[in-house]
Amino acid sequence: MITPMRVFVLIFNAGTDNEGIHTVREGDRNKILMFESEDDATRFALMLEAQDFPTPIVESIDAEEIKEFCQSAGYDWEIVTENSGLVVPPEINVEETDWKPDTETEQPQTDTQESPSEAELSDSELDSIRRRLEGLL
Repeated sequence: MITPMRVFVLIFNAGTDNEGIHTVREGDRNKILMFESEDDATRFALMLEAQDFPTPIVESIDAEEIKEFCQSAGYDWEIVTENSGLVVPPEINVEETDWKPDTETEQPQTDTQESPSEAELSDSELDSIRRRLEGLL
């Protein structure tokens, strides 16, 4: 299967110091979903919101950039093809995220799904990744 050049991912607090990318935890691994279709990504984001999860934005990003990020962070990735059917968020969410919604940056976060895109990376690694992702915009 050929990887599409542009994919859609879910970003929380985009453009802030508290930015996070949505991941799905499978066992002890995190996986970033890369949607071929913006509509599918939007539906997934709405389902997260229905689970009382903060509303992510759908961003178009180069698939190779996400793959490089996943390799550097030790994450898995999966391409969700346009005709693959409805992808549903997991029913069980982790208790605490590595990022906090912008409206709650001063309060501890509970009852949300984890999106640990930055937990295991140094500040310099995060800055490098952020610059590369911002370059795509």
